[in-house]
Amino acid sequence: MIGIIDYGLGNLASIRNMLKRLEIESVISSEANVLARADKLILPGVGAFDSGMANLTSSGLIDSLNEMVLQDKKPILGICLGVQLLTEGSDEGRLPGLGWIKGRTIAFDRSRLSPTERVPNMGWRYVDATRDSSLSQNLEIDSRFYFVHSFHLDCYNKHDVIFTATHGYSFAVGVEHENISGVQFHPEKSHKFGMALLKSWQSSAHSQQQD
Repeated sequence: MIGIIDYGLGNLASIRNMLKRLEIESVISSEANVLARADKLILPGVGAFDSGMANLTSSGLIDSLNEMVLQDKKPILGICLGVQLLTEGSDEGRLPGLGWIKGRTIAFDRSRLSPTERVPNMGWRYVDATRDSSLSQNLEIDSRFYFVHSFHLDCYNKHDVIFTATHGYSFAVGVEHENISGVQFHPEKSHKFGMALLKSWQSSAHSQQQD
């Protein structure tokens, strides 16, 4: 069973519906004892970084999530704002992130964008896999996903990067460090490509260990 973390932000029903189409059992919950019984976790999210961290803090879940993810090594997948919260902080706000992925969430460098390349980056983009991961096993070569974001990941450990995309320049849109994974795009809005990614992650025994 997959536990979808409810902290007041995110496309919870859309994610659950996508998992249901894949015949994957899931539960939406804000209760630590319920999430602890799940085999894997999803941290969704839409909106601003500080709002996300404030909601997560108010939920009282952070200590329990640290235990589940860092100590018990329960696999977790961050989606959109959820993957940004995995980093140490964001240009968008002042609050510290969870710090599970070494790096920051930074604003698009508008000086590197053409006049037709706008922020937010919105729409379908092709994604390149940079290495094997728990998310890539079922993906086609020309997989594309739906994006809506004004900030992107800047990973300090480049081996953590598993997907890149291009909007003016190439940047990380997927990360994985041991049992911790995340994507900037919305698999729940990405039709067959999103289904393939979630199926890969769900069927993996454990996220890839680092070399």
